[in-house]
Amino acid sequence: MIKEEYMDRYRHSLAHVLAKAVIEIYGKEVQYAIGPQIEDGLYYDFGFPEGVTVTPDDYKKIEDKMHEIIKRKEDWRREEISRADALELFKNQKYKEEIIKDLPEDELLTIYYTGDDYVDLCRGPHVPNSQELSSAAFEVKAVSMAYWRGDAKLDRLQRIYVYAFPDKQQLKEHKDLIKEAMERDHKKLGPQLELFMFDETAPGMPYWYPRGWAMYQELLKYSREIQKKHGYTEISAPLINNKKLWQISGHWAHYINNMFMVPGVAGWLKADANIKDVIENMDEAELTKNVELSKGTAVYNRENIDTMAAKPMNCPNAMVMFKRNVHSYKDLPIRFSEYDVLHRKEKSGQMNGLLRVQEFRQDDDHTFVMESQIKDEIADIIAIADEIYKTFGVTYRAELSTRPDDFMGDIEVWNRAEKALKEILDEKYGPDGYEVNEGDGAFYGPKIDLQIKDALGREWQCGTVQLDFQLPHNFGLTYQTAEGTVAMPVVIHRAIYGSLERFIGIIIENFKGAFPFWLSPYQVGVVPIRLEHNEYAKKVVSALEEAGVRVEANYEDDNMKEKIKKYKLYKEPYILVLGDKEAAENTVSLNIRGMKQQIHDVPLDKFVEMCKKMNKEHSLELLTDI
Repeated sequence: MIKEEYMDRYRHSLAHVLAKAVIEIYGKEVQYAIGPQIEDGLYYDFGFPEGVTVTPDDYKKIEDKMHEIIKRKEDWRREEISRADALELFKNQKYKEEIIKDLPEDELLTIYYTGDDYVDLCRGPHVPNSQELSSAAFEVKAVSMAYWRGDAKLDRLQRIYVYAFPDKQQLKEHKDLIKEAMERDHKKLGPQLELFMFDETAPGMPYWYPRGWAMYQELLKYSREIQKKHGYTEISAPLINNKKLWQISGHWAHYINNMFMVPGVAGWLKADANIKDVIENMDEAELTKNVELSKGTAVYNRENIDTMAAKPMNCPNAMVMFKRNVHSYKDLPIRFSEYDVLHRKEKSGQMNGLLRVQEFRQDDDHTFVMESQIKDEIADIIAIADEIYKTFGVTYRAELSTRPDDFMGDIEVWNRAEKALKEILDEKYGPDGYEVNEGDGAFYGPKIDLQIKDALGREWQCGTVQLDFQLPHNFGLTYQTAEGTVAMPVVIHRAIYGSLERFIGIIIENFKGAFPFWLSPYQVGVVPIRLEHNEYAKKVVSALEEAGVRVEANYEDDNMKEKIKKYKLYKEPYILVLGDKEAAENTVSLNIRGMKQQIHDVPLDKFVEMCKKMNKEHSLELLTDI
């Protein structure tokens, strides 16, 4: 049995042991719903009698009961059962009964007995005897509230999560990883370092503190510097567009459920039938006038009857801008980079700090090329990705995603596009150096996704290169060929960071909030020891600012150690301490992040040059040899 199959069987069997333990502890009135295996263990959802709530104080009691059940060495018995017999067997278990009733009439039903006193409706498979679980290493992880079938209108259940691994060493290693993940968690470090926050006033839309915004701007600056070297031009377009734009692009049909609509007449019509009647009964002349409707003082005219939506992506706007002018083959490639704000509607349960948000920016680009230019252009994009990811010390792997079921356009065009991307990947990484995700492309074209690995070994899709023959067709884009004929360009959609919000979340965790010098919100903290040292401190600050260094100073009459402590809590790379000696000799005393020993007598001009060097080179490591 392969490892994955073994782990699934092992964990699913433990889920039955968990359910049996809960029933033995809390009584047969407990309603047990579903209990699947998950990546690091399992969970089971329970409906408890009124007044019963599982708390952390109960975890050990549940674990002990599970061990007791395993030691009984009970047989697991599989039986096929008729629908009628299943309904009779589970007549006192409302959730099992509901599952059975929802299954097709001809569905084969199977049940599993654990011993003689616990039975569950399950497809299996399971272990033949609980003895096979004797070396099991498990631990109750948490209890949370869950709605039956994920529907907030249905019953509230208690979900018990359990870590489960084949032995104690693997469980310990996983718990150590979880501990490390919690210490690196960007949702904790972000507010702690005053980078960003979230508020109920804008779910899934980050508020950026000055420190976080300074880092954000540095990421944008670095991206712009790289793109300028590679011949990119930057554009900006409206954040709200009429639905006609999205209908032309095809996003209206494929993406409408993820778009934020701008309230207007369309919004009122859903809420007020009277308004709908008013609009439907207007003739063309009336629609051209401002018409006051029945809701408050809102005034509508013909223009705002059409639905508007906040843009979830930049592509259609780039098509509109390309179409504005006549282009020759000599103009291509044309590279339109864009950093506009985007909005995508997500379910509340899918949002995850900065890693999945509803408002974000991308280092987006839409490049218009001739087919003959595709290979060289994508090779250059991959080179940009290599350079940027190396700067942050992250590795990545490539994936090719092919035509989905809801694709748009001609199959032959798709085949040609997929063949082009495959040839590029074969040459760059070798035939076995990337993965193929069949059917996972965008609806308008195949794509290459770049999956970067974070400090905990998790993978995140950040970069993407998408080849598109469809949107140029939809928007009627053309260029004049060398022969004087008209041809349609190909569009390459491209991002390297991907969502800047996601990328920042990843690097916060990768660096544990201790960012490289060039990226740190503030790079140097200045601490004058007493008020009489403020004058020299201001000279130091001025020299650093002139060199492009982000610096902050505390000129207050506070305790020196408290000033230093504050900057250390922000994980600032360098803290300068300035007193009589430093002012007299034009030097600084230096605290370097991660080093206990303070360095004295560092010439100010030498320190400034060192800072300029790290900014220029985008160094990952702090320079300490001064």
